[in-house]
This record gives sequence, structure tokens and C-alpha cells, in this order.
Amino acid sequence: MLIRAQLTDDTTKTESPTIAEKDAALKRSSGITPTSPMRLRMEAFIKSHQQQIVSELEKVDGTKFTIDTWQRPEGGGGITCVLQDGKVFEKAGVNTSVVYGRLPRAAIHKMRANHKALDPDVESLEFFAAGLSMVLHPSNPMAPTVHLNYRYFETADEWGNTNTWWYGGGCDLTPSYLFDEDAIHFHKTVKEACDKHDKEYYPRFKKWCDEYFNNKHRGETRGVGGIFFDDLDDTEKDQEQLFSFVQDCLSAFLPSYLPIINRRKDMPFTDKEKQWQQLRRGRYVEFNLVHDRGTAFGLNTPGSRVESILMSLPLTARWEYMHQPEKGSREERLVEVLKNPREWV
Repeated sequence: MLIRAQLTDDTTKTESPTIAEKDAALKRSSGITPTSPMRLRMEAFIKSHQQQIVSELEKVDGTKFTIDTWQRPEGGGGITCVLQDGKVFEKAGVNTSVVYGRLPRAAIHKMRANHKALDPDVESLEFFAAGLSMVLHPSNPMAPTVHLNYRYFETADEWGNTNTWWYGGGCDLTPSYLFDEDAIHFHKTVKEACDKHDKEYYPRFKKWCDEYFNNKHRGETRGVGGIFFDDLDDTEKDQEQLFSFVQDCLSAFLPSYLPIINRRKDMPFTDKEKQWQQLRRGRYVEFNLVHDRGTAFGLNTPGSRVESILMSLPLTARWEYMHQPEKGSREERLVEVLKNPREWV
């Protein structure tokens, strides 16, 4: 009887809802609460901070950001906020993205290097990624470029249950002209955020930053650093502890950068100093296009939004053949620091 019932049962088998569909239903029914899945809490957090950062930067510049909201057919979307040719920022971007999709087997195998819990035998896995990414390129060469990115990544099994998760991110300062007090203030503020969670975080992630944001083909770091970390999962600390750490790091951005930009944005400068800034921006572009894993991941993700990924590039840059800074100049001093990273605090 059982066999006959199985053979004659014409009930249509339905597929399990995707995590994108589950999350959309949760947001409709109960909104986002402290007990919501981490995916939704991270999404709410980065969107709230995006609004706060944009508001503060608009006060600094006196110009409004252009806000571009977009959706992904596979689930999720993003908010791209860009300011170009402002009074202070030549180009500034503050983006949030929320991405749902499927990881192919090749990507799963690559990620297993850092996440052994991923099943190597499945053909694909659902994934979720959410992050806030920001790059500010000031017009004045005395004011430093700054970069920030904090993100959360999660995979789910065929039933929609969380399989693996991790956090990544960091922030770093890239001056064209080095003011020691700026580098010290930036690092001190970041260190205070790290120290609230683990005294080993700042020295560990500062070293990681110097090693990661490094134009190895030039033998110099991209800037004077900050912190960088990736793949922080339950082998590091529990999910709530790491979420709290990421929240404090992102909250530290405005106190770390606003005093610097307000000190430097109206300083006098020469055409020669502007030209040096353009050369340093060229090195910034080299790192982003040659070495940055985030850029590579974004451009290789099906359905990726190229304009948002390449938002980090400056509006203008310059490359001169065999350029060398003058001996004893401020330009040479910067290059020496980039070749030999310092401990700022």
C-alpha cells in the first residue's frame, strides 16, 4: 500500500524558499529586531551608518550626495551615494550593498582554504553578503584620502540553514603629504575601538593592513595604514562579539577622520603639490585594480554592478614615466614612510 501510494501520489513537490525570500517575508511580518537573523541586523546597521556618514560629509562639503538605489534580480540590492566635484571632495562614495546569490563549486573550494566547514561535495551554496564601503578623495592635496569597508558573509545549506559565516573589513588613511599628527590621531582612534574588544586586535590588524594594502610591485604601502581583517568567524569569537566589534570600528570612523579633513581642507597648495597628489592617486588605482581582492570578487560576481565596484577610483590621476621625488623633500619623506611602515601609537 505504501509503495502504491508513493507511485500514485501526484502532489507537487515545492522547493524550499531561498534565504532572500525568507528574509523578505521576515521583514514584511516583523521588521528587524534584536532577535532577527544576523543578516538582517547587519543590513540595518550599515544602512543606518551610511545615512549618518553621508549627512556629516555633506556638512563638511556643503554639497549633497547623489543617491542611487538599485535592486538585484537574484535578491538584495544597494544604495550608492556619490559626490563628484564638490567643494571639499573631488570624489566621494559611500555605498551599501546587500547581495543574495549562489556560490559555484569552484568558489566554494577556494573559500575552504579559510573555512573548512564548507562542504566541498556540493555543486553550489546559497550565499549572503552585506557591507558598507567608502572612499573619499579630497581635492586639496594636503587632505588625505580615506578608505573604509566593513562586511558580513554567510552561506546556507539546501534547507536555508546558516552553514558558515564571517566578518571582514577595516579602514586606512592615504595622504599625499604626511602630517604626523593626522596619522597619530587616526591610528589612536582606531586602536581605542579595537582595545574595547581585544588588546591584541590593533597590533595584529594594523600589521595585516600594512601587508595587505601594499603595492608589492612598487615596494611600498598604499598609505599610512589603519586596520584590516578578514574571515573572522566562530574560530575567533562568537558571532555577537564580532558583530559588536565591527559596530564599534564603523562608529569610530567619523571621530577618526572629521578632525583631519577639517584641518586640511582649506590649506593653501601649489600646482606642483597638486601634481604630486595626482601621482599618488595613480598608485591608489594600481592597488585597487591589480591587488584588491574585493574589487576582483565584485567584478567576478554574476550580475555585479560595475559602477558601484569602481566607485573607489579617483576622478583624476596621473602617471609619469620614471618620476622621482626631490631629495630631502616632503614628497620623498612620504615615500620613505610608505616603504618602511611606522608604529604610530
